[in-house]
Amino acid sequence: MEIKLPLVCSIGFAALIVSASVALLSGNQAREPADNPPPVHITAEQDHQRMMDLLHIQSLRPGADPKNPDAPNAVNYDEAKVNHDALPDPLLLNDGQKVTTPAMWWDKRRPELIEMFDEDVYGRVPPNTPKVNWEAVSVMHEMNGSVPVITKKLVGHVDNSSYPLIKVDIQLTLTTPADAAGPVPVMMEFGFVFPPGFKWPKGFTPPHETGPTWQQQVLAKGWGYASLIPTSFQADNGAGLTEGIIGLVNKGQPRKPDDWGTLRAWAWGASRALDYFETDKSVDAKQVGIEGLSRYGKAALVTMAYDQRFAIGFIGSSGEAGAKPHRRNFGELVENVAGTGEYHWMAGNFLKYAGPLTPRDLPVDANELIALCAPRPVFISCGSPKVEGNWVDDRGQFLAAVAAGPVYRLLGKKGLGTDQFPPMETALIDGDLAFRQHSGGHTTGPNWPAFLQFASRYLKAPTAPRATASLR
Repeated sequence: MEIKLPLVCSIGFAALIVSASVALLSGNQAREPADNPPPVHITAEQDHQRMMDLLHIQSLRPGADPKNPDAPNAVNYDEAKVNHDALPDPLLLNDGQKVTTPAMWWDKRRPELIEMFDEDVYGRVPPNTPKVNWEAVSVMHEMNGSVPVITKKLVGHVDNSSYPLIKVDIQLTLTTPADAAGPVPVMMEFGFVFPPGFKWPKGFTPPHETGPTWQQQVLAKGWGYASLIPTSFQADNGAGLTEGIIGLVNKGQPRKPDDWGTLRAWAWGASRALDYFETDKSVDAKQVGIEGLSRYGKAALVTMAYDQRFAIGFIGSSGEAGAKPHRRNFGELVENVAGTGEYHWMAGNFLKYAGPLTPRDLPVDANELIALCAPRPVFISCGSPKVEGNWVDDRGQFLAAVAAGPVYRLLGKKGLGTDQFPPMETALIDGDLAFRQHSGGHTTGPNWPAFLQFASRYLKAPTAPRATASLR
């Protein structure tokens, strides 16, 4: 049964009324002020060159080449050739003083790290980001396996009164158990939506999952799940930087070097979804987790680092710009992300570290991004190098988690408990940082049971979970 709801949630409701009033007074909501220039439309290559010009960069070093083993810049998958540069100490202040108390972490070191990530890695979120008005488009009473659920299709309308030429909507679905005794924990994923006519690249076989879906496994715990579509509010390409939420705030103009990139924009959208959950009586908003795979694994880790309201993170195969150390010359490199295909994920300033500076010059690294999530639990997931490949650098992600451990211990929590890389399919889940390498490919699927075992220490349903199909 589908119920159409002409419902607009309370978040930003006043802004919606103001917007509607302006439309009535003008008689035409589409009429634009004369001082609003149209959005700039340039290609990713043109925008990339423009940013290099702003930074006075003549050229960038090429990224690692995974296709030609004889190339001068061939990708390195050999541990014997790794540089083993020391990662920066997350408990050392910029003035050289050692952080010895939780108060020093919260008051001094954490703000320092945020500032450096803002300036050189992910970019700054503008202080004037617009409000989001949430609308429940529909409510469906349905079944997922043997569990009756309620699924809400939601749209977050971003207030574009400051620049009506760009319209931004956030697509979100929320599913909760229909018979829940109270507000439930929710695991939210950054969801992939493939365009019409999409075909997998020749020779690529998408991962095949067996057994209960991750959503059914979550429902077996008595929890709910949600799917946020990041590309609904910020495109995954450089040409889209003058559109979406980044373009809206910049009024259709290209970015400055320290402006936010797409990963930070996607994290902003996740925070706006959590704003909505705080108004929905079916959700326990203090028990919301975030999950993502690949580029969305990067976004999930950035979300956890910046928004301390998220209770837990499930970070899948995030690699470079995620949980992999920038300094480690294995798999994908800083130079790959700084190229025209991925630079939009980052602040423009990130390009500097692909020429003339190097990754060694970065003031921060992935271990400190993980440390920003402390003391909240984080599970780092990877696939088998034989199936997924070595591009995401499983060992590097493990080492970054090890190097984040001192911050967790300072705050009274536990790290991974070892600095020895574990055998395949060994779940390190006894601490507040967790790691597991499954034997499948580029997916979080096989790690969901281990993650849920880990997460069950932190997330609690209001009543005992329903009996459903056994987990794989």
